[in-house]
Amino acid sequence: MAISFTGLGSGLQVSEIVGALVNAEKAPFESRLNKKENNLTTDISAAGALKAALEKVQESMSGLGDVDNYQKRTISGNDDFISLSSDKDAQPGGYSVKVNNLATEHKIMSSAFDATNPVGAGTMTLSSGDNSFDIAVSDTATLSEVRDAINNSKDNKSINATIITDDTGQRLVFSAQTSGVANEIKIAVADDDANNTDTLGLSRLAFDKAGVQNVAEVVTAVDASITIDGTVTITSSTNEFKNVIDGVTITAKKAQGVDDDLSKLTVEENNDNIKAGLNTFIESYNELLDLSSKLGKSGEDGAGVMAGDSLLRGVMSKLRQEITNSVDLGGGNSLSLSQLGVEADRYGKLSLDNERLDEQVKNDIDLVQQFFIGENKDEGGFAQSFDDLMSFYTKSGGLIQNRINSREDQLRDIGDERISFARKMESLESRLYAQYNSMDLLVANLNSTSSYIQAQLDNMPGVVRKSK
Repeated sequence: MAISFTGLGSGLQVSEIVGALVNAEKAPFESRLNKKENNLTTDISAAGALKAALEKVQESMSGLGDVDNYQKRTISGNDDFISLSSDKDAQPGGYSVKVNNLATEHKIMSSAFDATNPVGAGTMTLSSGDNSFDIAVSDTATLSEVRDAINNSKDNKSINATIITDDTGQRLVFSAQTSGVANEIKIAVADDDANNTDTLGLSRLAFDKAGVQNVAEVVTAVDASITIDGTVTITSSTNEFKNVIDGVTITAKKAQGVDDDLSKLTVEENNDNIKAGLNTFIESYNELLDLSSKLGKSGEDGAGVMAGDSLLRGVMSKLRQEITNSVDLGGGNSLSLSQLGVEADRYGKLSLDNERLDEQVKNDIDLVQQFFIGENKDEGGFAQSFDDLMSFYTKSGGLIQNRINSREDQLRDIGDERISFARKMESLESRLYAQYNSMDLLVANLNSTSSYIQAQLDNMPGVVRKSK
């Protein structure tokens, strides 16, 4: 509750008078600033909404400007025996595939050793594929120490060593890390007993499929093999067959028996990105159109917050012009969005004629691709031109963001104005109180003087008092 002070000398409601005078100064100022602040906030909100809608339209077109999204290939035929993938180099067509066998990793195993006895001194040279490394074996090294030396060698990138223990002792198993014939394991031994091929000392671990085989072969290294269309057989050191058919990668998963059906793979051209991209563009554009109508409307039922705004009119005008432009593709060819089935109704709303688009894609997909992305990266097509137009409005230093920044600066100025005006009102209030207090003191003095004079007159002899 406000406390009201009455002038002691004058009897006036000083605080109420001062408050009324100060509020009379404040009211028009606050009203003006509040209106200005509301207008600025509304404008920032409207410009932000417009920018977000334009960015959505811009983003919807960006996918149509990516060359990697065009003329993709869809491949089918994955089953228990093969898995498939393809790129745009794959040509439409169908093939039969038979997996003859899978690739295997070479594995060899030594004879049994006593776990505590030394294996024999010397140097082992192990190799698999392009990788070769040496292991120096001391005259006290046991089989487990040889295993550890192999696995811990910084030069070993191809062979795993492990020990299997049975009733007869320990057996050292060598496993190639990579499948295929080219990765067969070879172990050459320089035995300190000067005999590198006998079954004594370190040479007991020597193995070469074309030579000495003192270690037993457990799993033979085999290349994977497939047959295409019953006529062409291809091998691979892995189970992957890349580009045996242009643009197609076949991964063998399981060999087919005589009673198994052949695998069937089919390659089809996939240009679904165009229809999907255009539908996304149309949806975002129509949302922008609705927003534009709401922001810019004018009439008896009220006006939009950007009614008559040159920014809104300008961007929508340029956008409509852009989407109706025809692009010259050379050789007497040209295309436009309307020729690709993008139609506008009388309200400007877009829709897609799927049949017209499908026909254009079927007749000349290269021309459609050129329309959107141009002939090369240095010469972008419609998508690049569209992106450039949108960026003029949507980028961080673009027209809309600059407007938003300007309005935000004005809002900050209003805040500064409020602070400055508050100080001014405090000064006015202090001055008014000082003036009214001075007046009150003067009135009090006058009243005191009046009372004194009246008392003196009343006490003068011969003065007749007037009866009351």
